Amino acid sequence: MTMLQRPHRPPSGGDLTDVEASVEQLVFVRDDEYTVARMSAEGLPAFVASGRALAGVQPGETLRLSGEWEEHPRHGGRLVVRRCERVQPSTVRAIRLYLGSGLIRGIGPKLAHAIVSHFGERTLTVIDTEPERLTQVVNIGATRQAQIVRAWAEQKAVADLMVALQGFGVSPLLAAKIYQVYGDEAREVLVSDPYRMIGQVRGIAFHTADRIALRSGVPEDSPRRVRAAVLDRLEAAAGRDGHCYLPLPSLLAAAAGLVEQDDELVRRGVDALAAERRVVVEASPSDPEQVVVYAKEQHGREVALAGHLARLTRARSTLPLRGFADDPGLDDDQRAAVNLVLTSTVSVLTGGPGCGKSHTVKVIARTVRAMGGTVTLTAPTGKAAKRLSELTGLPAMTVHRMLARRAEPDDGALFQQSPVEADLIVVDEASMLDLQLATRLAAAIPDGCHLLLVGDGDQLPSIGPGSVLADLLRVPEIPRVRLTHVFRQAQDSGIVRAAHRIRAGELPALPGHGGFWFEELDDPAKVAERVVHLATEAIPRKQKIGPDQVQVLCPTRKGATGTAELGRRMQERLNPAREGVAEHWSGPSVFRVGDRVMPIRNNYDKGVFNGETATVTEVNGQERLVEIRTDDGETVRYTFDELDELTHAYAVSVHRSQGSEYPFVVAPIVAEAGGVMLHRRLLYTLVTRAKAWVVLVGDREALELAVHRLGRRRNTGLARRLALGLAPSSAYRPHDLA
Repeated sequence: MTMLQRPHRPPSGGDLTDVEASVEQLVFVRDDEYTVARMSAEGLPAFVASGRALAGVQPGETLRLSGEWEEHPRHGGRLVVRRCERVQPSTVRAIRLYLGSGLIRGIGPKLAHAIVSHFGERTLTVIDTEPERLTQVVNIGATRQAQIVRAWAEQKAVADLMVALQGFGVSPLLAAKIYQVYGDEAREVLVSDPYRMIGQVRGIAFHTADRIALRSGVPEDSPRRVRAAVLDRLEAAAGRDGHCYLPLPSLLAAAAGLVEQDDELVRRGVDALAAERRVVVEASPSDPEQVVVYAKEQHGREVALAGHLARLTRARSTLPLRGFADDPGLDDDQRAAVNLVLTSTVSVLTGGPGCGKSHTVKVIARTVRAMGGTVTLTAPTGKAAKRLSELTGLPAMTVHRMLARRAEPDDGALFQQSPVEADLIVVDEASMLDLQLATRLAAAIPDGCHLLLVGDGDQLPSIGPGSVLADLLRVPEIPRVRLTHVFRQAQDSGIVRAAHRIRAGELPALPGHGGFWFEELDDPAKVAERVVHLATEAIPRKQKIGPDQVQVLCPTRKGATGTAELGRRMQERLNPAREGVAEHWSGPSVFRVGDRVMPIRNNYDKGVFNGETATVTEVNGQERLVEIRTDDGETVRYTFDELDELTHAYAVSVHRSQGSEYPFVVAPIVAEAGGVMLHRRLLYTLVTRAKAWVVLVGDREALELAVHRLGRRRNTGLARRLALGLAPSSAYRPHDLA
């Protein structure tokens, strides 16, 4: 950080001071909201302010700060802020900075200069009370004037929400998200029904809503509070652990602990939610003597998916079978897979790396096309679809785009009809299918179409709730073939050999060779330093490649070796702040042109999906937008208030790397990744993401733990529902919810 001159002390010469200053630039924001900012004030040299009290401040804002001057051992003098209050800028310079900062959408530095030059110190009063006068300024017509008035009203409303949130002891960073959802009703919802925000406003879970409610006078034993806790625990189980349901005793204990009330009160809350049809209570799929609880949405999707898969399995094939030429390059299992797909309307193809899944899919697709049938190849992410296309030599698309796509004149013969009406639909990397996407897919496929799910059953399950591929493999009535023969060209790969040993619960040969390498280090801080060095300097220099060919994968997000810290350090090395180059801080993340990013939520309106990768191409402060270009070539825009839907992709979790393959992978394996995060499926998935080399850096004991520990199984009922639906006497019908 560039050193700035220390401001003058107060006249008394004491350490405590109050100062009114404008935010010139954010320097650093930490996960705990500790913020460092460059400030300017009338009559004082530029200075640095720091502290958690600055949480949520933005460049251009004017603040009244209270704190004390302190000498930092590395960065020199700064104002350590104890209290921060937003105030309306009063000087011409502060008003110009405020309007030109991008806080008011549609006003950039040039227009701000023109407006302030015209109205002077009365500028903000004019905008607030006489906005029609804005048209007196050159380049402001009726349309621009209306846009400024709307943006001004939004900014005032968000600022009021920030003050209210601070009064409740809640992060002001949530204000823009609350306003985005509720608009002019936001203040009313915040005060009168804070639990309503759970699940509707990103970043607000039970603890946040509960703090607001309790400070607003809601009793601790309020039925509304208890019901909110029950729904929160179901949502947390789905989002954090991928569970579709919770056993009733587990749910009662979790919710009771959250509200610090007795189980009986929580049980009454569950009964009330069941009566309102917001949860479903039924017998456990694994033990009819036990009771489980689903959130309504998860239950509906699971029932619907089982019903649609049963429908597709029982349907009569429309595939035009006319015989096919046997491929001499296939082994017996691959040949069996081809026959299975041609004769079964729903089937599964599994196998580890080097076992020929992609070649088998290629033969299946070409066979169906040779018969006069049509084939659609898909995968859950853009990278996986691109890889599938490269391996088979045939067009492929994401499942999302397939479901949304209509036939277009320039699609060529392959897609003259809707892709979901093909004779065969192949879904590669099917372990990534969560319950929601799988339900949408199955609901869209017509009777008679063949569905082939291809995936590695030993990889991690989907990021979202459910365990679709694993559940199907537990249903004997679903036809499947597992490829086990490792072909000769793959046998020489250290990655393939290590992966198969890990899958078998055996430690790979260490330190490794031929594509797999383990470097032993015990100290997490040194592991982090080594991982960053390997990824940004050592491997690119030795292999004569760009750093973009090396991907850092992490078992967890937190800690010295988590995605957040390693990603920050990678960004500092590869895309640091540059003078005159626009950037925008969103919480503890700063977005710059050239950053590698990844959506972490499906956004059907934007056409982007969880796990895709992209590059930031523009940061527009005036329009408050960040523009990205996905690896599929699509240009997508996010407003500044939507940036929590993006994460940096310098270091990504193993879970989010599914479906992707990288030339070189570097990963930390340390005990601080914590227990439950280190297990065999995670390590196996991590190693199989690398194409040329995977380098693991860390603790040998942690590596052994990962090899030998089995991950926890998700709570799902799909296998049981599907088995019932395929039983000969079943009258099972799909519930039409997708």
